[in-house]
Amino acid sequence: MRAAMVDRPGGVPEYRDVPEPQAGEGEVLVTVEAVAVENVDRAIVAGTHYTAAAFQAALPAVPCFDGVGRLPDGTLVGFGGMTPPHGALAERAVVQATHTSPIPDGIEPAVAAALSSAITGMTMQTAGGLVPGETVLVQGATGVAGRLAVKVARLLGAGRVVATGRDDQSLADLAHLGADDVINTAVDDDTLVAAFRAHAGDGYDVVLDFLWGRPTEMLTRALVPQSFTLGKPTRLVQVGEVVGPALTLTGDALRTSGLEIYGAGRNAATGIAAAYGQVVEWVRSGELDIEVETAPLSRIGEAWTRTDLRGRRLVIVPEHG
Repeated sequence: MRAAMVDRPGGVPEYRDVPEPQAGEGEVLVTVEAVAVENVDRAIVAGTHYTAAAFQAALPAVPCFDGVGRLPDGTLVGFGGMTPPHGALAERAVVQATHTSPIPDGIEPAVAAALSSAITGMTMQTAGGLVPGETVLVQGATGVAGRLAVKVARLLGAGRVVATGRDDQSLADLAHLGADDVINTAVDDDTLVAAFRAHAGDGYDVVLDFLWGRPTEMLTRALVPQSFTLGKPTRLVQVGEVVGPALTLTGDALRTSGLEIYGAGRNAATGIAAAYGQVVEWVRSGELDIEVETAPLSRIGEAWTRTDLRGRRLVIVPEHG
């Protein structure tokens, strides 16, 4: 069997022969059809993610821990829960039977593999409590999940959507996806704070934050009222830390701004099933388009290092034949 293999921290996966997996009690053999490569997968390989220790200790190992594949009877399923050194970037994988779930009809394997990127956008509702008519700020909207979040905000009935990023061309594209205003964060601190205030309108109700670090620190400064009136409540949902893992949060940013900070996992236990069902419904109806770029498993080294995807999710497709 062939698989992608990483043999050192931060290494680029290589296409290699590996032993054929054997299913044991309670396990099933899955023929892999599609695996989405996400930022978290790259961070685990690089050793920078907080869950990376197990993968790094198991090197050499196959990266990525979930995907879409077929059971021996042909049923298309999503699968996950793999333990290093075993991973999803292989022709076949063995997983616990309880860690598989049927993929709804009408969704192609490559798109099904990338559904989690859209479900992340749903945390503006599950964690942030978004209701129709409210204003949403998407921090880091030019990436795959950020672009989908702009679309999801519109589908959830947001009254106004503001999006941030560093690339002017990518920001311009967001207007076609549903953003009313865009903010370029590649400016000095004072200019960025002024831009957040200028585009706030009546205030940001929900912020979906993929960035953290400096841009979010400037946002918290912008939320501080400039008079003795108390600020409108803003629910910030912390999703990622593309810019940095930390920021300085001043006391007045909480004391007077009305800022509330939640993790993306808030209410996940009770809300994720409905969020998944809603995303599936939108995809099947054509209301939500998930942009993917497929590459064969045999070209994993080249695909892993691509920087030209511009908002499309990389999905690796093993060749079977």
